[in-house]
Amino acid sequence: MDVIVAHDRSELLAARAALGIGADGASARPGGQGALALVPTMGALHEGHRALIRLARERAEHVAVSIFVNPLQFGPNEDLSRYPRTFDADLEVCAAEGVRVVFAPSAGEMYLPDRQVGVSAGQMGTIVEGAFRPGHFDGVLTVVLKLFNLVAPDVAVFGQKDAQQLALIRRMVADLNLPIAIVGAPTVREPDGLALSSRNRYLSEADRGTALSLSAALREGAAHKRPKDILHAAHAVLDAAAGAAPPLALDYCSLVDPATFAAVGDGHQGEAVLVVAGRVGATRLIDNMVLTLAP
Repeated sequence: MDVIVAHDRSELLAARAALGIGADGASARPGGQGALALVPTMGALHEGHRALIRLARERAEHVAVSIFVNPLQFGPNEDLSRYPRTFDADLEVCAAEGVRVVFAPSAGEMYLPDRQVGVSAGQMGTIVEGAFRPGHFDGVLTVVLKLFNLVAPDVAVFGQKDAQQLALIRRMVADLNLPIAIVGAPTVREPDGLALSSRNRYLSEADRGTALSLSAALREGAAHKRPKDILHAAHAVLDAAAGAAPPLALDYCSLVDPATFAAVGDGHQGEAVLVVAGRVGATRLIDNMVLTLAP
């Protein structure tokens, strides 16, 4: 089955028509029949993206994948210029996974030269990951809202690896009354435990050895029940990695509420997310694990 590639709104409308989906999604029926699921990506697709696409196919008859390296979510001195761009290989992945539409707009198609209006992530966008990447989540929510408006999906699938992003997208959908179901997909890991990321290809063998401290810290933390003990165990692993060669430059290791990303107290019960981020050489990586805390 051929993949329809669309580069602008008119081509998207033509793609929807070819699939028998009206511009307003009116043909979608209960149970996913006729429905359209969107998997937003920045390309450089890997097995984690394949898992998102497969989950999307479970939720809707048709799947669209967007491929757009969004300049708004990159800050100064970040890796926008070197972010991997592998469009031909990405199309092969999409075809193999049964994707019907690939939306691959240019920056000029997505943003007017004198762009004025965007989405604010609010206070939640300024903490944890947002404290280290100011404006990042504003850029993420702005492009996601634009993709929702352009593609008009019934369902959108995002990875749990970007846990704060997923929480903010859910909040945006709730706050703005968007008629889209948001589905979170579990993090996919490599055999050694490293969370799959398009940036993993930057890691040397030595870098990778240090990067494994992120997932190791999560596993050590998960072996405990009290927030104080969880963080102590995780930090012990990360502190050791700070002395490795090459060293881990830790940005944060926090235990947060999954809905607000505020730090949880020592008496917290229920779900919490252990989140960690750091840099190995020139590569910045994030990871997390959802925990259930009981008395």
